[in-house]
Amino acid sequence: MGAVAPCVPQRAAGHADHGRRTVRGTAGRRRGHRDGLRPRRSRRHDAAGGGEPGCRGAAGDRRAVRLRLRGDQPADRPADAAARPAARVAPGGCVVSETAIPLRAPRSLRLPPAGLVLAWAVIGLVLAWAIAPGLFAWQSPLQGVSGSQLAEPSAAHWLGTDGLGRDMYARVVYGARESLLGACLAVTVGLSFGTLLGLVAGARGGLVDAAMMRLVDTLLAIPSLLLSLSVIILLGFGSINAAFAVGCVSIAHFARLSRTEVLRVRRAEYVEAAFGSGGRFGAVLWRHVLPNAMTSVLALAALQFGSAILALATLGFLGYGAPPPTPEWGLLIAEGRDFLASAWWLTCAPGVVVVLVVLSAERISRSIGARRT
Repeated sequence: MGAVAPCVPQRAAGHADHGRRTVRGTAGRRRGHRDGLRPRRSRRHDAAGGGEPGCRGAAGDRRAVRLRLRGDQPADRPADAAARPAARVAPGGCVVSETAIPLRAPRSLRLPPAGLVLAWAVIGLVLAWAIAPGLFAWQSPLQGVSGSQLAEPSAAHWLGTDGLGRDMYARVVYGARESLLGACLAVTVGLSFGTLLGLVAGARGGLVDAAMMRLVDTLLAIPSLLLSLSVIILLGFGSINAAFAVGCVSIAHFARLSRTEVLRVRRAEYVEAAFGSGGRFGAVLWRHVLPNAMTSVLALAALQFGSAILALATLGFLGYGAPPPTPEWGLLIAEGRDFLASAWWLTCAPGVVVVLVVLSAERISRSIGARRT
């Protein structure tokens, strides 16, 4: 092969390249006996390690090399090396450590907390009472037994009897229907109207938002019990009217929260892209804004369910709920207050049920809200 002509910038300093080879040699190692690929050679396979291709050698093959210490290393370094976890030789000849690596189970396979399971169990039991009370109580909640007035809890009457000889356990079970139906109606009213107000206010903005939020602030400034009593006085007594009054009180809470969530989602890029692509205002709100803003609203609905049961029990205790002898939890507590000294179970039994249902609804609400984070 002939010499290659030097480039133009190199001609002025060509004298500095005297003694250097004009043509580069073939690719390979630096030394003469390493100018090609290393040929495959057989390896020794001993009992401790293995000479399989692609695996490291045995742990004992280079023990002497690894135990050479530098001057700044402690003299007892081999003891530390010996204390390391043991290793085993895989069938392929590779050395595998015996140290267990803790694996975290997927979120879908984790067991729920015990408190959440208990809360769902309480709500499920009360719902079963409301749907089929005859399966859990075999005595009449309205007809009493003569001679068994104010009987203490026993095998025949699990929660005792009231002043007319009626079984308290049957009245508590049948009272779940009135209380839960009223709470569901109250939550439905608050969720429907409150979410609609918050959705329109957050999406429109401007004067519409300002006017609606001033109305919500006015409702929040009035005490909830006073507002409920005002609505009941306008509509009249009864369990349905009491539930509607409690729902009117919760409209302001749902409206404020839903407006906050709509404002957060409204600024998202996919919502702006939906509007930019020619989507109608109502269609974008229904398909994109509302589904992504309902997580916190549903958590508030679960919380308001327990609050509605407590508010209905309060109105029933004051005499504004279901009329007697209808079995309703608030009314049962009110009927037992006259016998609190002699028959404590008349008040404690329905009161404990109300407390358990409210706490269970609050626990479920916190679990729904935690999924958002």
